[in-house]
Amino acid sequence: MTLGHTVGVPGVVVVTGVSRYLGAHVAARLAADPAVGHVVGMDPVDPPAELAPLLDGVERVRADAGTVSGVIADLDAACVVHLALVTAPDKQQGGRAAMKDQNVIGTMQLLAACQRAPRLRKIVLRSSTAAYGASFRDPAVYTEDTEPREVPRGGFARDILDIEGYVRGFRRRRPEVTATVLRFAPFIGSTADTTLTRYFAQPVVPTVLGRDPRLQFVHIDDALEALHRSVVEDHPGTFNVAGAGVLTLSQAIRRAGRIALPVPEPGLSGAAGLARTLGFGRYGLDQVDLIVHGRVVDTTRLVDEFNFTPRSTAAAFDDFIRAHLDNALVSGERLRAAEQAILDGVRQVRQVRSATGRQP
Repeated sequence: MTLGHTVGVPGVVVVTGVSRYLGAHVAARLAADPAVGHVVGMDPVDPPAELAPLLDGVERVRADAGTVSGVIADLDAACVVHLALVTAPDKQQGGRAAMKDQNVIGTMQLLAACQRAPRLRKIVLRSSTAAYGASFRDPAVYTEDTEPREVPRGGFARDILDIEGYVRGFRRRRPEVTATVLRFAPFIGSTADTTLTRYFAQPVVPTVLGRDPRLQFVHIDDALEALHRSVVEDHPGTFNVAGAGVLTLSQAIRRAGRIALPVPEPGLSGAAGLARTLGFGRYGLDQVDLIVHGRVVDTTRLVDEFNFTPRSTAAAFDDFIRAHLDNALVSGERLRAAEQAILDGVRQVRQVRSATGRQP
């Protein structure tokens, strides 16, 4: 087992994306750690009122991708923690185009600034297991060395592939800088608010008929711990971060006390229609492919290198459930609506099969 060497960060630590939950909490934890020097939170917008108190010990700088180079140089940063990624177009004004600018162009400009920072010794990047994609050709378990079988359909997954490509180039140009890439499974927990947590919080949860994918999650607190250790210890490389074990989609829905609403995939007009039906908006293909195909990753490298084991997928999901117990019961009206929707779906499948000449 290789244990990370605790080195601390005596210089300036820059955390991007502090107007969001993950960035604000990472910056606050680092500022409270005596092994860490000065913490600067960088974001083009101010944090919401509920996050602002967390950043009392953090110097805040308003900067976007266009001004990041000058800010990094002026701060003489020793470590950069890049968390300013947008995971879905509905979270970014301007939709998919603005999301790609923020993720891909923003990261490229940040890495260019880091390349010119003479005192930089470490960079930590938030990534995602979405980099592996999700399809019927998936292996049973992905390791960090597994290449995606095909280019993912979702915009966020494609952004992640581009971003990690830029990081590999940065490592070649600045080999003396410790570069840590954390590929997180979807976040879950009592305080997590993501597209998937909102999906499972619905009293009636739409699913794809005939599909029961295997899912993995990581508790948001364990994600924070992995990020903190990446800063105060040296862990070069790329690591999957997920809870051990899996839950099938049907198991997760039952544990949450929800009702599954199977939707006939052949009766839907394309991927965009499926995304809307499942509650993932117009562009949620990353989430759609996950709910259809699932994804499981190996975390041996993380456990051995960090000497840290995140709580299991089931335990993380149970913490999420406890925060939503009040909404677990389904009213009679909603139950009847769900039953009617299922019957409508069955009729839709029969109509499609009849139109294509297939026997029901």
